[in-house]
Amino acid sequence: MDSKTVLVTGGAGFIGSHLIVALAVRYPGWRIINVDKLDYCSSLKNLRPLENANTYKFIKGDICNQCFINHLFSTENVAIVFHFAAQTHVENSFLCPSKFMHVNSEGTRVLLRAAFEAGVQKFIYVSTDEVYGDSLDKAFDELCPIRPTNPYSTSKAAAEGIVMSYWEKHKFPVIITRSNNVYGPRQYHEKVIPRFLHLLRQDQKCTIQGTGLQSRHFLHVDDVTEAFLRLMEKGTLGEIYNIGTSFEMPIIQLARELIRTVKNASNEELDDWLMFVDDRPVNDLRYPLVSDKLHRLGWKPTVTWQEGIRRTIQWYEENPDFWPVSGKEPQNQSLAVESRCHDVMETKDTLPISASDS
Repeated sequence: MDSKTVLVTGGAGFIGSHLIVALAVRYPGWRIINVDKLDYCSSLKNLRPLENANTYKFIKGDICNQCFINHLFSTENVAIVFHFAAQTHVENSFLCPSKFMHVNSEGTRVLLRAAFEAGVQKFIYVSTDEVYGDSLDKAFDELCPIRPTNPYSTSKAAAEGIVMSYWEKHKFPVIITRSNNVYGPRQYHEKVIPRFLHLLRQDQKCTIQGTGLQSRHFLHVDDVTEAFLRLMEKGTLGEIYNIGTSFEMPIIQLARELIRTVKNASNEELDDWLMFVDDRPVNDLRYPLVSDKLHRLGWKPTVTWQEGIRRTIQWYEENPDFWPVSGKEPQNQSLAVESRCHDVMETKDTLPISASDS
């Protein structure tokens, strides 16, 4: 490919930062622009390998700010957009659904309009498997109807509709992705794997919402990053692609496996490290995906669970102070989020943006 300028929104977050580093390695002559509001779950430490690279540029900004976004596209000659920026923590979405709708839906609209007017060559929107709702048996392919069950997934589904409307009306070159749960190094500790590791490191019990029988398909960040690059290179415009894995694990089993590894606990001791808490208002049981469309482009997951979780645990052990530690269970931040949300809605300030962790 010729030299291009790639814009990554939410690039200081977990998945976005991994993608930026991978882009810089695979396309060393390309310019990469990272736009991020630097919300609580984003950090420029994620991009330390590129701090001195003359092809990488960080711009602090909010995608909901139309003047900022319009200026960005009018001055930077952006060819490809990866749109990760979003509010993603499901628990927080129940506390302030309007905030999630504003950032995830309206922010996407602002970005799309500017990208369309600037003649961007490819716009890749990063959605989530949660738009499908849950399924006890049948796996979802891209033609299945979407049935979001929480404010977060509803806001992502609404954004998908806006993205596809630009394809239908203008043939604007878009691609939508829906991935399973992504894990790996540098993920903020509100997500389940780093949350459990964070608690165990503080000698606290793993908190299990509800029964813990709900299960998730876990996809290593290196695999999902490779999927994004493959879709950028070979994906069909106007299409939706599932990025899925066959590896699935109940949350309670995940907790026990991490306890066994981190605490070297015996089978009899495992449940001593579990604490059951109230479930969230809606907690889908599972999100099985069919990813045949992406497989036909030559992509399949290559990082096994055993290798991926080993690398992940090792990284958190070697970087215990990477994320600020409050001494409290990470979910407690939702109370502060609720307060901030009320303040924001009262003052009509622009809203924070961060990277998407499906």
